[in-house]
Amino acid sequence: MSKNTLNISISRKASKIEPSITMAITAMANQMKKEGKHVIGFSAGEPDYDTPDHIKARAIQAITDGHTRYTAASGMPELRQAIADKIKSDYQLDYTADQIVVSCGAKHSIHNLLVALLNPGDEVIIPTPYWVSYPHQVRLADGEPIFVPTDEATGFKLTAEQLDEAITEQTKMVILTTPSNPTGAVYTQNELEKLRQVIIDRDILVLSDEIYEKLTYGVEHRSIAQLGPEIQARTILVNGLSKAYAMTGWRIGYFAADLAIAKAVNKIQSHTTSNPNTPAQWASLEALTAGDDEVDAMCQEFDKRRRVMVDRLNKMTGIECLEPLGAFYAFPNMSGCIGKKVGSITITDSMTFCEALLKEVQVACVPGAGFGAPYNLRLSYATSMANIQEGLDRIEAFTAQLK
Repeated sequence: MSKNTLNISISRKASKIEPSITMAITAMANQMKKEGKHVIGFSAGEPDYDTPDHIKARAIQAITDGHTRYTAASGMPELRQAIADKIKSDYQLDYTADQIVVSCGAKHSIHNLLVALLNPGDEVIIPTPYWVSYPHQVRLADGEPIFVPTDEATGFKLTAEQLDEAITEQTKMVILTTPSNPTGAVYTQNELEKLRQVIIDRDILVLSDEIYEKLTYGVEHRSIAQLGPEIQARTILVNGLSKAYAMTGWRIGYFAADLAIAKAVNKIQSHTTSNPNTPAQWASLEALTAGDDEVDAMCQEFDKRRRVMVDRLNKMTGIECLEPLGAFYAFPNMSGCIGKKVGSITITDSMTFCEALLKEVQVACVPGAGFGAPYNLRLSYATSMANIQEGLDRIEAFTAQLK
């Protein structure tokens, strides 16, 4: 071996992480765009709206005023108090500012929480379909993800019976996502009450990811933490500014939990990132205290797009789509296309469907395999109505030619 050749050994922890299954689709779409082809993308995980002007102005003012230094590792006290006030107003739940930690996005919050709570071998129950990062974050924290399948028959929602059956002596927590990425499912109060009883009886924690809380359609978002002091004590309520306020790039997320959990995460964060971006914290303070007029308007527009997308998908050959009631994703089942061919490609699962769709009609969507659902597709309607109509025209033509 040459003296200049490095023999680098990657850690076992890093080796557990698999590359995204969507990378091939993304690479193909990017190459087509470089070649000048008009690719329509339904993969966006962020609103197509700009951050509201008054939020941007608050960040600019913060910089002008010299608010560019470190804050407390867990976030500015006034921002943490605003979050506590928001949770009190929305859900009638009491938290002190010390029970809240602000991080560099909700993803960062979840990572820190898992590191703070899991020991090697601890199990975390994750209903499938799941947000793509949950299993990898659990593994990075030395935990074991335990997958419990859900499907269209249950509205893509975990039942109390399934949860009870999945719990073992090693179970530390269950992750609930409502509204859901990727399915758009929203748990009802009755469904949450049944899960609540199992969680209390079996003495586990629940990480409730509610990042899409303000994006619901014809239903009311409920937090499991609202269902009494016993479950609130066991709930880690995760949220952020990214989705509702079109602030994905600002990277501000937070959680509210038992004080012991908040203190543990604060210690971890103080030795990793320290505080989240200071001007972004001031912008978030503005977002949380200035009202939700822009949020409501965005949600109304998403609702229009949602209805168009779901209606048209359900009219296509081989496609069935359950109505999503939250977030900004449709999650159609493409099982009716299995075994059919287009050109030289035989459709065997969501990955081959997406590859053929991109190659034949230049539409990019996300294979459900990346979310633990090999026969579903995730299509984001966080794009213009014009893109939605044209993209669906192309998908309809594609499915019609499958033989």
